[in-house]
Amino acid sequence: MTMSVGWYLRRLSRMGPQEVAGRVGDAVRRRRWRSARPHCPSVTGARFTAVLPAGAITAIPPDAAKRLLAEADRLMYGHIEYFGVVRDDLTDPDWWYDPKAGRRAPWGYAFDVPYRDEDAVGDIKQIWELSRHQYLTVLAAAYTITGHERYAERVAAHLRSWWTANPPLRGVHWISGIELGIRLLSWVWIRRLLDGWPGAVGLFEHNPLARNQIWHHQRWLAAFPSRGSSANNHVIAEAAGQFAAACAFDWFPSSARWRADALRSLERHLRSNTFLSGLNRELATEYHGLVLELGLAAVAEADAAGVPVPATIRLVLLRMTDALAAVVDSRLRPPRQGDADDGHGLVMDGAGTDRWASLLATGDAVFGRLAWWPTVTGTDVRTPLLAALIKPTEPAVTRPASRPAHFADAGMTILRGQGETGEIWCRCDGGPHGFLSIAAHAHADALSVEVRHDGVDVLADPGTYCYHGQPEWRQYFRSTLGHNTLQLNGADQSVSGGPFLWTRHARTRVVEAGAARWSAEHDGYQGAVHRRRVELVASTRELRIVDEVRGPGRDVRLAFHLGPAITAHLTGDRAVLTWTLDGEDRSAELELPGELNWRAHRGETAPPLGWYSAGFGRKEPTTTLVGTGFADSAVLSGEFTTVLRFHG
Repeated sequence: MTMSVGWYLRRLSRMGPQEVAGRVGDAVRRRRWRSARPHCPSVTGARFTAVLPAGAITAIPPDAAKRLLAEADRLMYGHIEYFGVVRDDLTDPDWWYDPKAGRRAPWGYAFDVPYRDEDAVGDIKQIWELSRHQYLTVLAAAYTITGHERYAERVAAHLRSWWTANPPLRGVHWISGIELGIRLLSWVWIRRLLDGWPGAVGLFEHNPLARNQIWHHQRWLAAFPSRGSSANNHVIAEAAGQFAAACAFDWFPSSARWRADALRSLERHLRSNTFLSGLNRELATEYHGLVLELGLAAVAEADAAGVPVPATIRLVLLRMTDALAAVVDSRLRPPRQGDADDGHGLVMDGAGTDRWASLLATGDAVFGRLAWWPTVTGTDVRTPLLAALIKPTEPAVTRPASRPAHFADAGMTILRGQGETGEIWCRCDGGPHGFLSIAAHAHADALSVEVRHDGVDVLADPGTYCYHGQPEWRQYFRSTLGHNTLQLNGADQSVSGGPFLWTRHARTRVVEAGAARWSAEHDGYQGAVHRRRVELVASTRELRIVDEVRGPGRDVRLAFHLGPAITAHLTGDRAVLTWTLDGEDRSAELELPGELNWRAHRGETAPPLGWYSAGFGRKEPTTTLVGTGFADSAVLSGEFTTVLRFHG
């Protein structure tokens, strides 16, 4: 996907003067670096001292170690899957190859590579993901657990291959700061996990190729931080990776300066990216997880190196952990809100390890669980290793005495009630459209609801599916029609200016937020107001949704997206929903507004409608119920009532 002149003008309009000046400076620096490539300073006596404490490996639960080793052996055989694409070429990978498109990215000066153009480069996410080297941290952890040198030797071969094939400032892997930051964090942990291997020093400290790469990565990050309207999760990954490398690889004349600058950036952006309630300001749950992982990894490096960190960093991470514990459902699944691209900050676990249970387990080990936290089942490798490095501290803050249900600053409310056959969980969205002026990872989902029964998506948030290269799918999955809310006059509530750019943001106001009732309204439809009321009556297992349209008459489309496990039988304005969970049949009834004409849509492509994306790059057909009609006080009441009733 190439960007038009119009896109650049729209993007420029969302920047302030300071950001514009910074980006002009970046452009000048890129031109200068094309011909002026300095050499890594010579280093003598480099040592790696940030090793794991004694006993850290023995604290890994056996079942978590078993899952890790199964994953490591799969990797050794060359198999891996990224974003729904299975590859079997991992024994000797081509670092520039996209197996999805069968295309290889072009060579050249990094900042000349048109990485957004899928026809020229391929799917950039497919190319970048392998080079985050998070699969190598898994192999390094397998070596640490077993002592089998074949894992370490494979890691060393791949690192040497990558370092040789990707010299500084050449090719697609030197374009995006988040990639450099996460890669540095992976290298730090690879070196730590390989510490017992005789070849570790020769691979890192005594290897000019490694030192050159580490130095150039940090020099790049110091020169080109994400700034202004782009200072979201990317800048935190950049700062965390830079800080981790400057702590663990403290070998260069600039290390102390890089470390101090990265720590200041990390502290400032962790605060600015997080509401006081602890939820991430991007209102995209997977990025909440990514930022929390990156922050915990950075604190681990600080404590391992004896570098003091501001108390505010630990406080933000504590609040993020408590907020995560508050919003998950009975099966520890958080909301599916906003963009999601399966990104992780630090990977050391095998398939089947629950990401959110892992984060809550780490939070328990580092901060201590509260009485209202959900019970965390399952184990992981990462928690005992991070906990071995992070020094426990008593937080100088009062934590919530009971489980929060309403996060006023984020506009998120969780209604929940325990029925005979499991928890009814409902997320109501009355928050800001997104973070910063471009709201890059936001969806046009104001007043949407997401409903689960015993952890099963019933009224589902469809997800994200893609970022680049497929504009019609990108548009659908972040559109108003693509969420459980009401669309007026065929338009989104907020106006998109590109795949990561919103030029007008709907403003939402929460009117009421209680334990079982919620209402809010937004002004995204200029000249008309959409107000929604939601009430959960746990005793009758009933969820009531009332939509009200005030203003001039408009065409209405009210959408309810069902989860992929749900079968729907629609008759007129009633839908019977059935599904199976753990071998048990479940059912519910959806009583839809009779004022609208209802149709079921499934797996349609022209245009897209009736899809669910469980993860980035993956989609499957599901049922979407869409009611169409006209909202006009002279014709209809302008009020539409939906009742979802779960059967016992």
